[in-house]
Amino acid sequence: MINYQQAKKILKKAKIQIQDEEILSKNSLNRVVAKDIISPSNHPLGDNAAFDGFAINSKDTKNLSKKKPKQFIIVGSIAAGNKPFNKRVKKFNTIEIMTGGIISKPFNTIIPIEKINFYPNIHNPKSIIIDNKVSKNNHVRFKGSDYKKGQLIIKKGTIIQPNHILALKTLGVQKIKVKKKINIIFFSTGNEISNSNKIPNWKVRNSNSHYIENLSKNFLFNFKNAGILRDNHQSLFRSKIKKILNSKFDIILTSGAVSAGKFDYVPNIVKKFKTTQYFKSVMIRPGKPILFARIRQKAIFGLPGNPISSSACFRFFVYPYLENILNLTPEKPIKAILKNSFKKKNNITRFVKSKLNTTKNGKVQVELLPGQESFRINSFVRSNIWAVLPNGQSKFKKGQIIDCFFPNISNKILD
Repeated sequence: MINYQQAKKILKKAKIQIQDEEILSKNSLNRVVAKDIISPSNHPLGDNAAFDGFAINSKDTKNLSKKKPKQFIIVGSIAAGNKPFNKRVKKFNTIEIMTGGIISKPFNTIIPIEKINFYPNIHNPKSIIIDNKVSKNNHVRFKGSDYKKGQLIIKKGTIIQPNHILALKTLGVQKIKVKKKINIIFFSTGNEISNSNKIPNWKVRNSNSHYIENLSKNFLFNFKNAGILRDNHQSLFRSKIKKILNSKFDIILTSGAVSAGKFDYVPNIVKKFKTTQYFKSVMIRPGKPILFARIRQKAIFGLPGNPISSSACFRFFVYPYLENILNLTPEKPIKAILKNSFKKKNNITRFVKSKLNTTKNGKVQVELLPGQESFRINSFVRSNIWAVLPNGQSKFKKGQIIDCFFPNISNKILD
């Protein structure tokens, strides 16, 4: 049996190829950027006003003071969306300008409307009175001061979020290159699994497929539920794998039938195919019986049937594999202070259902919840984070800093 670090190395070597495709940027939510996205334009596109006010040439105010005021004649008005003011301008001229309006030469500074003295009055303004020296570039948003043409917007390996789409549409990026969505097909296994709501006490409601299917709605893959394989479906499973090897599906997931029981046939069926990378059973808890294999350009994960074991293995085996084949920016753990002590076996990596919060003084703290048995879903409902306790250490003391990971990779911490 291998440890978790060894399993991750095998997953990394077993990378399958996922092709790129070009899509509209407006439809790119939760897709992975396949090529650095470069700005095709400046932002702002031109020098423009940050406030409503009046634009002047700062040079015209060089000798002005309370004792030597000057009237600046209003020669026009510019609103956001208007063409720039291109009429000939004389010394001591000004234009009214609204927020976002383009400021063009010789105007180079803006006096906010709140500081304007009108002449002859505010109701019939012909000019404004300035009685002090005004510096250059006041309240001006400069062309390209946010993004310059040719500047990197989003780097390769980033999951597109709504803030990215806002930037792409603002900068005029219509299409982007992303990794194609991974196609996953899922099989539940076992005579005990039922899709019915009302079941006898010897049956188990099918929940694992629904959990993973709902993860797909805010992440990186298409999901197909291929139904339930019963205890006598060994030949059927083998024939389905053969068909999948020539299909659009990239990854096969199974739930259950991977341990060492009489009807745990998944490992034996998988071994009948030529695999380039393989492992069965990892020194982890929950989820020790997990299986992985690469068969040609397909990958197969045999997840345990227990819902919590299946969830943990999906998060810490399948997700890292998806990260790798999609060339995602590597995930960073959240560092948190342990609120309560915990003991485990030295050679086991534990994935612990936990509750992340902040203290009154702003420190990030994690509580390892009671009810860590793999059949308990109550503690999973109350949790909001997985704490990872690595092998090589058995005692974890209150106050120790440990690594934590969000259950959903779309919330992961990036650079």
